[in-house]
Order: sequence, then C-alpha cells, then structure tokens
Amino acid sequence: MAVFKVKWHWIAGGACALLFIVLLTIRLGFFESEQEKQTKGTDDTVPRIVAYRDRETWMNISQNGRKIGHAHRHFSRTEKGYRVVESVFMRINTMGVVQGLTFKTEGNLHSDMSLSSFDFVLRSSLFHFKVRGMMDGKKLTLYTEMPGSEKKSVMVLRETPHLSTGMIESADVAGMKPGEKKIFSVFDPSSMGQRPVTLAMIGEEALTAMGRTQTARKVAVNFMGVRQFAWIGEDGDVLKEQGILGITLEQVAKHEALSGFDLAASADLTEIASVPSNVIIDDPGALSSMKVRITNIEKASFYLDGERQSFRKNVLLVQKETIPMRPLRSTNVAGNMAYLASTPFVQSDHWKIRAKVQEIISPEDPVAVKASKLVSWVHKNVEKRPVLSIPNAVETLANLVGDCNEHAVLLAALARAAGIPAQVEAGLVYQRGRFYYHAWNVLYLGTWITADAVMGQMPADVTHLRFVRGEADQQIDLIGVIGNVRIKVLDKSR
Repeated sequence: MAVFKVKWHWIAGGACALLFIVLLTIRLGFFESEQEKQTKGTDDTVPRIVAYRDRETWMNISQNGRKIGHAHRHFSRTEKGYRVVESVFMRINTMGVVQGLTFKTEGNLHSDMSLSSFDFVLRSSLFHFKVRGMMDGKKLTLYTEMPGSEKKSVMVLRETPHLSTGMIESADVAGMKPGEKKIFSVFDPSSMGQRPVTLAMIGEEALTAMGRTQTARKVAVNFMGVRQFAWIGEDGDVLKEQGILGITLEQVAKHEALSGFDLAASADLTEIASVPSNVIIDDPGALSSMKVRITNIEKASFYLDGERQSFRKNVLLVQKETIPMRPLRSTNVAGNMAYLASTPFVQSDHWKIRAKVQEIISPEDPVAVKASKLVSWVHKNVEKRPVLSIPNAVETLANLVGDCNEHAVLLAALARAAGIPAQVEAGLVYQRGRFYYHAWNVLYLGTWITADAVMGQMPADVTHLRFVRGEADQQIDLIGVIGNVRIKVLDKSR
C-alpha cells in the first residue's frame, strides 16, 4: 500500500484516552456530603450510622482559567439507597476544532454506595452514545444503544463496583485522617472498564468559594497514576476539583454556571497531551526500524513488548513488518476466535457491516488482498474529522465521518466480518515534530500486521508506538501515560 505524508488535520490524536480522561476528570468529581453521626456509648468500635442529605450543586468547568462548561449534580436518598444524577456540558478544542459535548449519568446506588444500576448518555455534533446497566452480584448486564437497535452484553466484574460519581460519600471523607487512604473499584460507563481509584486525605487548606473563605480538606484522587484533587468545605460541600490538562471545577451559583462562556477557543487538548520529539523525522513511512527511549511511566502496565516491538531496559525497538506473500485464502484462527467476535463497540455481526464487506471484497481474494481492500476503503470513504464520541462501528458506517477512533473500530468490524481476526491498538505516532495519541489496528494475516486506515498504511510506519491493545476498556490505561511519558529517538533506519 502506498505510503504518503499525512495532512496534520488527519491525525486524531486521542485514541479515546483524551476523551475518557476529560470525562473522568469531570466525573471523578464528587457530591458533597453532610454526615449525621450517631453512636452508642463511647466505644470507638461501635459502627456509626451515617445519613446524607439531598442536595443540588452547580459547578463551573474551566481549562487554564478559561470557562469551557458547567456541571449540574443532584444527590438524593431513595427507599433502597441513593440516586445520583449529573449533567455536563462542555466546549472542547481538539485539533483546532471546537465541539460541544454533553453527557448525563444517572446512577442508583445501594445503601453502601455500591452500584445498583445506571444510565449514561453522551451526545456530540454527530454521534450519540447510550448505555444502561444493571448489577446482579458481580454480574453487570449492559444494553448499548445502536442506530435502530439495542445490543445486550454481560460482564463479570472483578470487584463490587462504584460509580465515579459519589466517591466522597463512599469514602466517608469526613472521617479520614491526613495520610489515610481508601481504595475503590470504579466502573466507567463511557469505556465499560473497571479500574481501582485511591482516595487519600492530604490535609487542610484555606480556600475561597462563592465569596466565602473557609478551611477546606484537600483530598487526592489517584486513577491509573494520574492525581486529581478535591477540596471539601466546612459543611461538607465540595468547593473545588482540579484534574489534569488544566481542567478545574469550582462551585458557583446556578446563574453563574449557565452564563459567561468564553467564545474564544480553549487550549487544544491534542496539542497539550502530545509529547515533543528530540529529532525531526522527514518521511516516517520510509523507515524500516526506529529505536526510542521511553521513560516516566509504569512500564508493566502497558503492552510494549511483543511482535514488531521489543522493549528492553527502557529502550523500545520497532521494526516494520513484512506482509506474508503466500496467497492464503483463509487464516488459521485457532487461538484468535475472540478477535472475530462482535462487541458493543465493534459490531462485526451487524447486517450493515456484513453487507458492506460483501461490497468491498470478493470471497476468492487472498486474505492479504481482503485486508488491503478493507483498509483502502475505510481510508478513502471515511471523512477525516475530529469527533468527540464513544466510537462504534455501525454508527461510523452510517455517518462516514470520524477520527482515528472511528476508523479503527470500523476497520476492526469489517475485518472480523470478513473472517480476519482484528484488534485495535493505541499509543503514540509521530507527526510534525511531536508524538500524538492515536489509534490504529492489527490484523491477523497468518501473523499480526499493523494497519492504519487514517493514513492508508499496511503495515503502519514504525513511528506508531503501541502502548495498549484492545478496545475502550483497555485504552483507558493510556490515562497513566498522558502528561507523564517522555520519548527520545535514539536511532532510525531506512
């Protein structure tokens, strides 16, 4: 497949992780709690009875001092536990394009604040994502909305889950002492992934909010190595939250939250999250190998070593693959059956996906030819535009618009429907002096071969540095990389 230089606006650096980290920065926000403690006698071992009052909160969302949105939160008691509702609106700049993004989370919680059920909806300019789920023990039944239909799936979770919303109540922050930590398992509806979150009480600070200066307790929230902070006021209200990428939430009155948007574009999240390169690479597609030093991350958490990549002592060597020349009519999928299966985001069994595959390829085509035709079709037919969404293949096929995320899920679905095991990879890719977050594919053609439908490459050039392999629930691991990782190019060969 021909290699050519890619226009800057074709790079959709984010690989889902940028969107997830924005959502988590907001939704790891907390509902304030006022606790009424009742004890019998003076024995500290006697359990406390803790009650929470109904409350409503409005927050301004800003990025580096510029308002980009607002959050509205409501917390209430029910007969069986608690209910949390959070609505968020933001204007986010990615690759120079400012887009509106709204999402709403409704959660029903048990009396111990663990998750009972939820509804999550996300809307942007072109895409709509909706999922609802119900817990039964550790089994979570999910219903994901697709255009004109709904897909059911079941997950067995490792730990009893909590929603990110409501963490302060779950932790009983008022009872935590400086230096004390608590760990919770959080389920994220946008990625359908579960990860541990650590809350740690730091201490007290003076903070002014809504015209009043008071002593606030500062809590650190550690998610995948990323630290966020919240300040809890004297009456239990959350006064301020601070995440990464310059995003901050502050409690305000309703009228202030709903007004005062800065019409100028906010900072480009894609640019902020990118990693500078120490060298200029003129023609990445012409390279046969590249060696880089990777530092400042927890390497054990990522898939850096394997297949075309080898990782030793912080040095990553990437070697360009060779597409198998033998004219295989089909691949031996033993051990790879999972990568032919339909999933909530890669709906390879949908009739529209299967019909499109029949249009693009011939049953008589060798496997490598089928793969090449599919990569070429996605590259030529999907308009390259940054999109804020939870990407899925069916909706991408309907809209034929998207960034790297949409290209990757659509190619994965088409390949699987064609009998070619396919996965999504995500990490960094070089472009104009920096490494940007990006998503692409790996296809099984007798051996795993990378493919980038955004760039029209198979195999992908060696500046594609894989950190994770998998769909949205795996890509959230990139959150531990963003803002931390350092890359130094040591060698590049043609």
